[in-house]
Amino acid sequence: MSVLLNNPQFVTIVLGATGGPREENLSAYLLAPVGSSDFIALDAGTLLTGIGRAEARGSFDDIPIAQDTQLSRAGWILQHCIRAYLLSHAHLDHVAGLVLNSQDDTNKEILGLSSTIETLRDCLFNGRVWANFSHEGQGRQIKQYQYRRLQPGQVYSISGTGLGVEAFSLSHTPHAPSTAFLVQANGLYALYFGDTQADAVGKTEELKVVWTRVAPLVREKKLRGVFLEVSFPEGRSDDMLFGHLTPSWMLKELRHLAQLADPAQPEQALQGLTVVVTHIKLSLERGTMPQEQIAQQLQALNDLGVRFIIPEQGQRIEF
Repeated sequence: MSVLLNNPQFVTIVLGATGGPREENLSAYLLAPVGSSDFIALDAGTLLTGIGRAEARGSFDDIPIAQDTQLSRAGWILQHCIRAYLLSHAHLDHVAGLVLNSQDDTNKEILGLSSTIETLRDCLFNGRVWANFSHEGQGRQIKQYQYRRLQPGQVYSISGTGLGVEAFSLSHTPHAPSTAFLVQANGLYALYFGDTQADAVGKTEELKVVWTRVAPLVREKKLRGVFLEVSFPEGRSDDMLFGHLTPSWMLKELRHLAQLADPAQPEQALQGLTVVVTHIKLSLERGTMPQEQIAQQLQALNDLGVRFIIPEQGQRIEF
């Protein structure tokens, strides 16, 4: 089922909705302005499998392909509609699809913080784990991908699209700092978070920096949607979250944003804001459905009037 909200400005196609352990459905979201087929990939845990699932659901029916191409529609989308990759960090559940599909991809930029780019260069595209499809690093350089290092707080234009992006560092794990991407098009914004822990758990203020930046956009009704992770249902101790959020921690962080956006009436500040709940980790236990648990827990805690979406692989969401 597609999701269409009032007066949509962005479209996202869910190529991968979970944080594992099923390897065919890992974090990856295509994003473009409504009416455009020039997508960026926000993380790339799953690509071609997700494109196939989305195609089967009709999520790409509006995208034309060249009449004379020998490519399938899925191949066309991979090669010609994904214009760039924005990687939040280099954990495998966020980059595996990019690595495995690289041999059939085309020349593109990979954007991320220096820590992400260097891990991808040194540990994956290094001629040993995988061929070096980039323009720097070890092994024979195939030079298909160009690394573009983002500095936090600076705005960059994304080649081949009408989109701009601003990156923010996030606290995830000691050896893999993560990233939030604030994407803009035509004066409106979408905010994508990679894996992150709450500021109170990580004893940082990295989420506060992001909330402070976007609070004016909330006030001005320019922030159209947020992609924010909830990896686990309630019940885990903070030291067993491994740099992730639960429903209660998500709501605590959203309340921080609401307070910054409207100190006088924080309970009204985020009314109707779309929040796509990413990176839910599936369970191997019989009869356990974390998606349902998390959806119920978020609704029970939702005193902000936020519109939560639990995404499904292949789904088209317009917001």
